[in-house]
Amino acid sequence: MYKNKNCGEPNSSHIGSKITVAGWVNRRRDHGNLIFIDLRDKTGILQVVFNPEVSSKAHDTASNLRSEWVVQITGDIVKRISGAENQSISTGSIELQANEINILNKSETPPFEISDEIDVDDQTRLAYRFIDLRRPKMQKLFALRHKVTKLIWNYLSDKDFTHIETPILLKSTPEGARDYVVPSRIHAGKFYALPQSPQQLKQILMVSGVDRYFQIARCFRDEDLRADRQPEHTQLDLEMSFVHQDDVMFLVEGLYKDITSQILGDKYKQSDTDFIRLSYQDSMDRFGTDKPDLRFGMELITVSEILKNTESNVFNNVLNQGGVIRGIVAPKAGNYDRKKTDELIDLAKSSGASGLVYVALDDNLDSIKNLTDHNYKSPLKKFLSTSIVKELSEKMSAKPGDLILLAADKENKVNTVLSNIRNFLGEKLNLYDEEEIMFAWVYDFPLFEWDEDMKKWEPAHHVFSSPKKEHLGYLESNPGKVHADLFDLVCNGMEMGSGSIRIHDPSIQKKVFNIIGYKEDEINDRFGQLIKSFSYGAPPHGGMGLGLDRFVATLAGEKAIREVIAFPKTQSAQDPLFDSPNKISDDQLEELFISLDLPDEPQV
Repeated sequence: MYKNKNCGEPNSSHIGSKITVAGWVNRRRDHGNLIFIDLRDKTGILQVVFNPEVSSKAHDTASNLRSEWVVQITGDIVKRISGAENQSISTGSIELQANEINILNKSETPPFEISDEIDVDDQTRLAYRFIDLRRPKMQKLFALRHKVTKLIWNYLSDKDFTHIETPILLKSTPEGARDYVVPSRIHAGKFYALPQSPQQLKQILMVSGVDRYFQIARCFRDEDLRADRQPEHTQLDLEMSFVHQDDVMFLVEGLYKDITSQILGDKYKQSDTDFIRLSYQDSMDRFGTDKPDLRFGMELITVSEILKNTESNVFNNVLNQGGVIRGIVAPKAGNYDRKKTDELIDLAKSSGASGLVYVALDDNLDSIKNLTDHNYKSPLKKFLSTSIVKELSEKMSAKPGDLILLAADKENKVNTVLSNIRNFLGEKLNLYDEEEIMFAWVYDFPLFEWDEDMKKWEPAHHVFSSPKKEHLGYLESNPGKVHADLFDLVCNGMEMGSGSIRIHDPSIQKKVFNIIGYKEDEINDRFGQLIKSFSYGAPPHGGMGLGLDRFVATLAGEKAIREVIAFPKTQSAQDPLFDSPNKISDDQLEELFISLDLPDEPQV
């Protein structure tokens, strides 16, 4: 070994000990007679002092050191002089007095400083990811990810789960996103597909008698990217036989409580209480979304009845066409200026609304009961009488100084608009503790949703989810009334994972496929292997797919999952480090029997 101690390990108990360390030069300071360097490895920083009276040779070598050179140093641990201690690092009370130094490798000047406080664009960070990952923050993130993964293994192993790896090269099986496809050289003109999830495979494992399966699975989806999406991600995939919905939820809730408590300790306030449970309809009615952030209130309120008698076309046209008027109350935001209200209106428009109506209540008002025409502002004030604003305020529990925000449209669009504004204001108004973790279950989802453009039924969530027994009669007569034993785990406004009790009866599975438009030959081609397995004694079963990247990012307080992925892609699905995707040679294309007919490149 090049070292017998890590940089972050020595402390006052090691004073007088001779040690050897190795790492990167984090910083060098030349004080003339004495040269100091901060030596860094993944465990921390150790100050090293080079004194010519101790070793002139080591001092001469140290005079040439530069940032990020890799060195090996042997010396004695000594106490720092009084007043020179550094309380911000674990080794701050001691330093290494160097006797020998060996330069293991030199480094070019890094494109950015190896520091947690950097201002570098993502393209540069990812192009030099091997530099970016040296930062202490990144090292801690991947230590956290390792710990979470280990805790998952331990917990599920203790619950009699078996880890089984499933294939990466599979067939195309539609699951909601585009597949990444891989051409076969041996089977000309045929393609593998990278799995969007191991869904059918884990169900077949249940038919195979595995009983309890889990996998830290790689999943691939060719979809538009955002902060919580990557082309390839990792999920905790698990499946259980002979279970009901509550059994799966109980198991996963115990797992997530255990991990979150061990990672966050006393900071995790939900550890002694059950996860909140909301039906899908309740979640949509109260928060406008099936992944609500429950760290704060600001619930949606329907006010159509109050506003149906105004003379405003903004409201009347919507109500006459079967729409709704709903609103939220932004506490203590009644003094918002034009710039801030315009920002909210722009957000509403970008969310699909034609606009947003606000009513700003005067904070000098002592009580809503005493509201007068002078105590509120609104762009539709001429249509909103004092009595209507009073009624609105009472219905919505608005107080003096609050800002009432109203959206009018079809219910699904109103929900989307107000949910987005609610999340935006929750952060802007500091309505929650950013370190708080609040898990919840959302359950009882519809199995189908109507696609108005295609004029057909589509799976609302998961095509393999079992209809509720009491809704089986609606499968053919009224698919829109069918709800499923389907449940999501959500946290802080993010979907952490989705699960369901699966269909295990081949006739019911075929009916579901028929409703969304699959013909018999398509069913056999895409799902034949699953249907066949169901015909040989499939047990009732259910499970979940839970995003590992999202879970780790949430525990770390990171908003983008790329921060906890070693080599992520950019928002345009590119890898700047490897310059991928890239072209392959004509010989490779010929081997795969592929010819390219690419569009002309745009003229610059």
